[in-house]
Amino acid sequence: MPRQAPYLEVADALHARILAGEWAIGERLPSRARLAEEYGVGRNVTQRAVDHLIVEGLLEGRAGSGTYVRVPRERLRMVRSRHGAPSLAAMKERGRAGAWDAHSEVRVPAPAAIAERLAIGPGDLCINTHYEFLADGQPVQLSDSWEPMAITDGTPIMLPEKGPLAGKGVVERMRAIGVDIETVIELPRPARATREQANLLGVGVGDLVLRIERIIYDTDGRPVETADIVIPDARREVAYEFAVERHTK
Repeated sequence: MPRQAPYLEVADALHARILAGEWAIGERLPSRARLAEEYGVGRNVTQRAVDHLIVEGLLEGRAGSGTYVRVPRERLRMVRSRHGAPSLAAMKERGRAGAWDAHSEVRVPAPAAIAERLAIGPGDLCINTHYEFLADGQPVQLSDSWEPMAITDGTPIMLPEKGPLAGKGVVERMRAIGVDIETVIELPRPARATREQANLLGVGVGDLVLRIERIIYDTDGRPVETADIVIPDARREVAYEFAVERHTK
């Protein structure tokens, strides 16, 4: 069996010592230099090991102070399904969001990066919608969505939070105007909370978040929506759900 990376070996050893009570909740760990000397590794190895345990929620770093054993946290699971972008109602029913708020701006020129995702020209007009989701009274997700106005302009679904299909999600809204969704691609990346994101999510600037870049395509392969979704690592873990097709004889 291949040997673990050195930083994972150090992380496992520290994890065991913490669980054994060598350092109590709220107690500061030795410096990274001291840990590196103790385990006979470089400081970069102990830095990665400590960062790994911070991500797991066992430790917390305090700027200018050090690393401390943190109070165990409960990370509730957020399920993202192969069936595409969920409606707001479905998210509420499955316990992923208890409340939500959305604000749309019309005729917003697409920035270059958004235009590339949507296969439109930079500056082409879009509907830009900002979503905030709450669960158990806490902010758990942000979403910044873009839809080309060439598709929705003048239709009953033009604004995602208004009209007969308000809150129904991209799949149902697009279907109502004859656009069928076939593919949803999501690219998750770890990131650090910006000041604006931290203020909205109630976390610290620089705290770990999961940033998901989503693009939704219709049956012709045309992008009809893209979004940047931000989820605070401290409060939610994300699981992807895939159904397996059954073949009958």
